[in-house]
Amino acid sequence: MARWAGWGAGPAGAARRGPSHAFQVAALAGCTIVAAFLAREDRLLAAAVAAAAAVYFALRAFAGLGRKR
Repeated sequence: MARWAGWGAGPAGAARRGPSHAFQVAALAGCTIVAAFLAREDRLLAAAVAAAAAVYFALRAFAGLGRKR
């Protein structure tokens, strides 16, 4: 496997440590806002997908999902 094929498989994965905590919190906030706007427009399936992404980023940022031990 190529040396650069870590998390993100490109410049984002160059550090080989995964996304920073700040990125995860920003992604959580963004997904939450998008889910709220989509729900307001009655696009419930898309809102559910965005809400699922928000849950994923919340778990990554605060519950330790994906941390190497």
